[in-house]
Amino acid sequence: MSDAAPLIGVVSAPVPEGGAAEWFAGARDARLRAALFAARGAVRGSVVVSPGRTEPIEKYFEIVEGLRERGFTVLVHDWRGQGLSARLLTDERLGHAEGSADFMVDFQRLLNAFEARLPKPWVAVSHSMGGCLSLLAMARGERRFSAAIMSAPMFGLQTGPFPRLVTRWVAAFAKAFGRAGAPAIKPEAAPAPFAANILTHDQRRYERNEALMIACPELGLGAPTWGWIDFALCATEELRTSAGVTEVTIPLTFLVCGKEGLVDNEAIRRVADRLPGARCVDIPGAFHEVLQETDDIIAVFWREFDALTARL
Repeated sequence: MSDAAPLIGVVSAPVPEGGAAEWFAGARDARLRAALFAARGAVRGSVVVSPGRTEPIEKYFEIVEGLRERGFTVLVHDWRGQGLSARLLTDERLGHAEGSADFMVDFQRLLNAFEARLPKPWVAVSHSMGGCLSLLAMARGERRFSAAIMSAPMFGLQTGPFPRLVTRWVAAFAKAFGRAGAPAIKPEAAPAPFAANILTHDQRRYERNEALMIACPELGLGAPTWGWIDFALCATEELRTSAGVTEVTIPLTFLVCGKEGLVDNEAIRRVADRLPGARCVDIPGAFHEVLQETDDIIAVFWREFDALTARL
């Protein structure tokens, strides 16, 4: 077993009973954090939860409890560069990436480190960037999962007033001229007020997540760098074009948000069309973070998760 790592709890998001976090070594020996939560009652399998950009393990405690009650052992992890995993820049508030290769090594080492403690079958639950990376791992040969459900998966980015190709050129230019670590957008001085956010309609969950950041500012992450933008555009292009994606044949459910403000919904549909076992479920009115949304929207996730896992 690896060295113990901390888990941060607040009144509105206590650490689930019996849960424990550990450090493990990722690519280039980066110290990364993961947490394991045992199933309650009869064990039906395991779920690996892969969060989106900026999201730490602690943001998923509520979902963890729901999965455990359904009989699943749950593994949640912090991607490199966020949460309490190793940050990549001196300015630790910037969300950076150096291509997808290290992420892929990290993910394989995560699964290898915990495999003996994860009863089969395995289900991948992922959000946004986590969906991009978990599907990318499957497209590159990861075959241990039996099914996956992905919330607003990042298979393409919304790039605002600039066409995607122009944004990709700018990111590649910045990377080539030593500006990969520079912020791609102006860093925010303070978090957006609830009324202005485009992530969730649920004020209670929004404030719960803010309370976690106040309790442990080290969990927070700010603006993406040009290096992260370059990684995201290259990785999503691979999902839309590579032959490896078509070889992923497990059942996959993609949740598509009706009021999406960050990822490209049409890109999700294009990737789904390339996957023999994939289906899209539209959630009218949902903002980007389905698993942090209102009860009725989260209920769609649970309905789809239960239907998916019943087939296993």
